[in-house]
Amino acid sequence: MTPFIAEIIGTAILILLGGGVVANVVLKKTIGNNSGWIVITTGWALAVYVAVVIAGPYSGAHINPAVSISLAVAGKFPWESLPLYVLAQMIGAMLGASIVWLFYKNHFDVTDDADAKKAVFCTAPAIKHSFSNFFSEVVGTFVLIFTILYFTNATINDTDTIIGLGSLGALPVAFLVWSIGLSLGGTTGYAINPARDLGPRIVHALLPIKNKASNDWGYAWIPVLGPIIGGMLAALLMLALS
Repeated sequence: MTPFIAEIIGTAILILLGGGVVANVVLKKTIGNNSGWIVITTGWALAVYVAVVIAGPYSGAHINPAVSISLAVAGKFPWESLPLYVLAQMIGAMLGASIVWLFYKNHFDVTDDADAKKAVFCTAPAIKHSFSNFFSEVVGTFVLIFTILYFTNATINDTDTIIGLGSLGALPVAFLVWSIGLSLGGTTGYAINPARDLGPRIVHALLPIKNKASNDWGYAWIPVLGPIIGGMLAALLMLALS
């Protein structure tokens, strides 16, 4: 298992379980239909838990370009490894989203609400306002990364260990993501991960989904750039406080 493969598998599992819980809640005739926001936020938190357990020992379980970029800014991750990690995360996110569609295809077919089907793949604002939506993604990701950086502040002497989410232990990360979803997720659906939104959004555009909603590419930059900026601000503040 190489870090590249671990990031692909970890991110694919993240999106399979995270997109899967959204599908279970919003698509018609699922057993979990209309079970609500608490189920979605809990499902995403546990998706992060499972992904970190799998990828942590091999890649540090970044499973998020904002995490990789922020750790590089903070001096905790080599810049030269960044492109490979981001590529793996995008591949994994697209793979996971494709499997969710195959898994729930019968339910996609009987669901008339095009926006509900798109929600399985990517985020959308509750009230569309570019500045407010961007601010929401910046703040949510700031909380994610700032907390991660302080969780990973200990020195690791084992040179084979890559500092990242995997150094936390999976459970604290799950609680962190759960908290962000419950408290800050109501405005944009808390992407807080460029690959988590962009990869599945591309898959949504490519798949032969009946009654497909617009991919809203005019909004798509917000859940990409917002998390990157939020994470970098967290890294810079951590460095200033160190």
